[in-house]
Amino acid sequence: MIQVLATALTVVALVAALWSLVLVVTDRPITLATKPTLGLAAVVVLLEAGLLVQSVVATVRVLGADRGGVDLPTFFGYLLASIAVLPVGAFWALGDRSRWGAGVLAVACLSVPVMVLRLDQLWSAHG
Repeated sequence: MIQVLATALTVVALVAALWSLVLVVTDRPITLATKPTLGLAAVVVLLEAGLLVQSVVATVRVLGADRGGVDLPTFFGYLLASIAVLPVGAFWALGDRSRWGAGVLAVACLSVPVMVLRLDQLWSAHG
C-alpha cells in the first residue's frame, strides 16, 4: 500500500463525510443540479479514483514477493468493500430525494477511513 495515498484518502473521505453531514443538517437532497452537490460528487469521484489506484497497487504488491504473510481473504475482502461502498452509497443517495440521501453518503464516506485503517493494519502486521 502507498502510505501517503492512504492518508490522503482518509482525509478526503472525512471531508466528503463532513460535506454530506452539512447537507443533511441544511435539509438539502443530493441532486446534480446545484453547485454544493456537484462539488461533493467531484470529491466522491476523486476519492473513488484514489481507492482504485490504491487497490491496484496493493494487489500487485501483495501478490508479488513483497507481502507473502498477509491474510489474503481478509485483505481482499476489505479491499473490495472499500472500492464498492462509495458507488453503492452514491447511487443510493442520488435515488433518495430526501435529506437522508446525503446521510447515506455520509455513512459510506465514513466507512472508507475505517476500511483503509484496517487494510493498513493488515499490511503492517506482516511487513
